[in-house]
Amino acid sequence: MNRLGLTAVEVKAARSQYGSNTLQKDPHNRFLSLLIEIISEPMFLLLTIATVIYFLLGETTEGFMLVIAIFFVTGISIYQSVRSRNATKALEQISQLKVKVYRDGKLIEINKSNLVVGDHMILEEGDVITADATILDSFDFSVNESILTGESFAVAKPSGMIYNGTMVVSGSASARVVSVGSSTELGKLDLSMQKIKNGKTLLQKQIDNFVKGMTLFGTMAFVVVWFLNYITSGDVLESLLRGLTLAMSALPEEIPVAFSTFLALGAWRLIRKNVLTKQPQTVESLGAASVICLDKTGTITENTMVFERIYNHATSASQSISGCNDPGCQQVLQDAMLSSEITPFDPMEIAIHKAYKQYAQQDITPGAKMLHEYPLSGTPPIMTHVFETDDGIKVAAKGGWEHITRVCRLDAPEIARIKIEADAMAKLGMRVLGTAHASYPRSKEFPENQDDFGWNFSGLIALSDPPKKNISQVISQFYDAGVSVKMITGDYPDTAIAIAQQSGFKNTSAHLTGSEVMQMSDEQLQLKIDEIDVFARMFPEAKLRIIKAYKKQGQVVAMTGDGVNDAPALKAADIGIAMGQRGTGIAREAAKMILTDDNLQNMVQAIETGRRIYHNLKKAFRYIITIHIPIILVVTLPLLLGWKFPNIFTPIHVIFLELIMGPTCSIIYENEPIEKGLIMEGPRKTTESLFSWRELWVSVLQGLIISTGVLFTYQFFVYQNADETSVRTLTFTTLIFSNIFLTLVNRSFTKSIFETIRYKNKLIPLILLITLLIWLTTVKIPFVQKLFRFSDIGNIEILFCALTAAICVFWIEISKASRRRLKP
Repeated sequence: MNRLGLTAVEVKAARSQYGSNTLQKDPHNRFLSLLIEIISEPMFLLLTIATVIYFLLGETTEGFMLVIAIFFVTGISIYQSVRSRNATKALEQISQLKVKVYRDGKLIEINKSNLVVGDHMILEEGDVITADATILDSFDFSVNESILTGESFAVAKPSGMIYNGTMVVSGSASARVVSVGSSTELGKLDLSMQKIKNGKTLLQKQIDNFVKGMTLFGTMAFVVVWFLNYITSGDVLESLLRGLTLAMSALPEEIPVAFSTFLALGAWRLIRKNVLTKQPQTVESLGAASVICLDKTGTITENTMVFERIYNHATSASQSISGCNDPGCQQVLQDAMLSSEITPFDPMEIAIHKAYKQYAQQDITPGAKMLHEYPLSGTPPIMTHVFETDDGIKVAAKGGWEHITRVCRLDAPEIARIKIEADAMAKLGMRVLGTAHASYPRSKEFPENQDDFGWNFSGLIALSDPPKKNISQVISQFYDAGVSVKMITGDYPDTAIAIAQQSGFKNTSAHLTGSEVMQMSDEQLQLKIDEIDVFARMFPEAKLRIIKAYKKQGQVVAMTGDGVNDAPALKAADIGIAMGQRGTGIAREAAKMILTDDNLQNMVQAIETGRRIYHNLKKAFRYIITIHIPIILVVTLPLLLGWKFPNIFTPIHVIFLELIMGPTCSIIYENEPIEKGLIMEGPRKTTESLFSWRELWVSVLQGLIISTGVLFTYQFFVYQNADETSVRTLTFTTLIFSNIFLTLVNRSFTKSIFETIRYKNKLIPLILLITLLIWLTTVKIPFVQKLFRFSDIGNIEILFCALTAAICVFWIEISKASRRRLKP
């Protein structure tokens, strides 16, 4: 295999022969499964039964009208499903992992789905392996294969096979792809599909329970209405039709449709804010986020490091890098350089390379050959490189200065003097690392543990990485939104505290280290974490424990991260957030969200969007529940109370109302802008239910008052000796106007309609105008009148219906005004 890689023609041939690098999801049956899903829905079944009954009764006009309604309902369901699925599919496409491969002689980055058999991959620490491949060459290459074996430790891979879904823990390698997609070991086991299956969220369970409860109510009501109609009429089919009318009116089928639409479109809207949610369900959690744990480097800081100072242990002097001339200072610089990657990608190591080229008096790297690399490990972590040079074997290390001084076996006074120097630099917000070197005989095997070399301490290096210019404003916005902000970093405590103070963290007077976190009992940690904003010298196990401790308190935890060591905590957090530009593949795979431009400001906007979506869902659900109550009561009460026209509505009227309500809740309310001040109200509690009595009592009251107005219209015109078609028309018209007015007043639970009418939502006039035009068609065009069993009504009657509806809906504005006075 040469470095030129595949040509475009070879890529096309390989894809044709072996397929693409995606798991098969049975695309041929996707439309069929959607159709089966739709026709098994209760509303579809009720419509079908009602249609059959109409034909059996010989009422073919009504039967054909319901057939049209069935196609219309099916079309809307397919449109909504396809719209949601397309949004989800687009999210999946954008969130794909990237792979470095050679193509046509160039090293390029491609989506993992574009990988083909024969591709030459380049893999580095932090990458997720996206196809089965055979290793061509490697350097200190180790892989975590837990997704296949269940064992979480790293496996050394100098040669042999590597597998799709495993993760590069250390080193680098090049490999040739031998199988892709469903042909990989992971594809055969179908582990990926198991991995992405998510249990239902709390809100999804609440919706399911509510819909099941209403379905049970509808079933019981259907039996009662069918039985009462049969007793009075003796007609089985006609009675069955009346029962079906009530059952259809009781089904809140719009709720699950609205929920899935809101989340899918919400996730798509977040992409415009450079926030990628890998699953739409994550959007639901955003509005409840109460704690956000931030990594320091690159999230809070600029991640543009500059090598500033050196502490020379040989002379016990701290100085600027620009004055690094004596041998001891040059030794510190050389140790820092040799212990960095040969081809740096981390900003810190890029800064070290730059300083070495500028200030090293003798460059030994051209003739140096790396023999061995010890990956970052230990507490705090250090890393070691072993080189063969003209002067023999050179071993160099850099990392947490506490660890470096420990392995150098320095005495207590020396360590105390070094600590004073480290603290002084750290309090300026600089990252402080220790450096050391060792000699080693050529003939001897390298020790298994990097700590076991005969180390000599050379000194300290300090690199500056200032906070981002907007970070104080971002932190302040989190606080204003009621979100607690915590810093979780592997850096030295004084460095972390200095950056926290410069960035506007509230509590910087105390901190916890990773070791202290691990030594505490669960009870002690629970008491401590609320008063601590800075966690320093953190390692993966400690980060994970902090996340779990906050979750145990009932907090909804968001966490940012970009490295391999962040992956466990990112996965455990309710909202794991990876960095799109500098995050490793492992971090992006573990996270639920990705900030594509690494800008934390977008996370504030994402939380705002999450709260807007949840708040608008509330509006939609309350609207649905409110408008269903008068439909149910108009169908039921005239029969139960023995009124003159007991069966005023038929399935045709109910399905017409359903077709109006669906777009209203799913389209209008989804498009509503965020209300002023909503972000300041704080995160919602996870125990909050959209279907509790506390949430629904106003909706129930609204529904009952609208029912009173609609039934008043019914009885008023009965007493005016109006015939059945006139009463039906006027009752229906009152309900239509009530629906229009309800759509307007429910745009806010506190703001006046005179304020919300100014909210920008171009869909409101469009949907309401369409509703009015369709209603006018039913009452003014003779052919349609006949289908609906309506009669022509005059302007006075229409005004009566509109006024009645207005009184029964706009009373809530008085209630809103009272609430505003009590709670400005």
